[in-house]
Amino acid sequence: MTRLLAFGIFLALVCLVIHLRFVRGTRLPRPYSLVAGAVFAIMWALALVGIGSGGLFDPSWARLPGFLGLTWLAVILYLVLGTLLVGIVTLGVRIVSSLRGRESGAIRFRVNRLGSALIAVASVAAVTYGVFEASEPRITITTVALERLPAEFDGLRVALVSDLHVGPARGESFVQKVVDDINAQAPDLILLDGDLIDGTVDLVGSDLGPLREYSAPLGVFGVSGNHEFYANDGGKWLDLWSTLGITVLRNDRQEVTRNGVSIDIAGINDATAPAPYEPDLTVALEGRQSDRFVLLLAHQPKQAHEASEMGVDMQVSGHTHAGQIWPLRYLVPLQQPSVEGLDRIGGTTLFTTRGAGAWGPPVRVAAPPEISMLQLVGA
Repeated sequence: MTRLLAFGIFLALVCLVIHLRFVRGTRLPRPYSLVAGAVFAIMWALALVGIGSGGLFDPSWARLPGFLGLTWLAVILYLVLGTLLVGIVTLGVRIVSSLRGRESGAIRFRVNRLGSALIAVASVAAVTYGVFEASEPRITITTVALERLPAEFDGLRVALVSDLHVGPARGESFVQKVVDDINAQAPDLILLDGDLIDGTVDLVGSDLGPLREYSAPLGVFGVSGNHEFYANDGGKWLDLWSTLGITVLRNDRQEVTRNGVSIDIAGINDATAPAPYEPDLTVALEGRQSDRFVLLLAHQPKQAHEASEMGVDMQVSGHTHAGQIWPLRYLVPLQQPSVEGLDRIGGTTLFTTRGAGAWGPPVRVAAPPEISMLQLVGA
């Protein structure tokens, strides 16, 4: 609750600045200014419902108003960016006019009013598009050539899904659709790469029920992401997954056999998991045959640095959402070595999925959600 109150104060200050900029700064007349003020106040309250949904508030009543409030946060993001852009333009006008010895107040006001109107329309349009984009994860197919892959596993079809973020804005029906889409691909192996939820087991756990319908001849494996540990004990979430037919890899590995030949499927906890759930790749790989191919599940791409040092052949990750909302993707490389798709970290092949869901705002702009179908072939 303390965090929610702190966020509420911060968001109120941001909304106040945006209101002053887009309503007062443009001298919007009544009654439009009053309507704008009411919208800001209502959406502020709905955003708090959205942030608390799944953790503090029961999604059975909070999901719809929370969906609206979380979507509003994406609009706020674009309004803030637009404010900076208009501010730069008006500053340029002021500087140029000053150098020419001219008064610029009138022209700056016109630029401000027109620019604010365009930014407001563009923000709502971009977020509206992003809501529809985020609602429909698409199947993507990627062929991955691997040098040490045994011939018996050539052509292996692996379904990789990550970052569902079920709870605040998405529920059981979303999970069911993802499960149906994956089963329709008839994969040999299904990998769940963390951040399946946002919230507590008590409030969100039942939404994961459809996961028990996954079907793959070589099994369904999963690892934790960072969000499993945010609102509840991550161990409880992993225990729940185990009841749904998922082989949960908690710094562990399993042998998978095909046509008499085995490879290792290893998995480690998220890089930020608290004690006693810290990731431990050494423990996960302990006792394995060093000449055997190993495929590692690790939620964050940056965990591939250690994987390369430990001789892991391939790592699959999520976490980045490919930035989720443009232009945030350009910030991802500040923290992660890969944004999306295939990459190479030392001696390890890394594949980073964009994820099927969305965190916070149920919005994706220029980063469409995906269910990744990987076809492994020998190099």
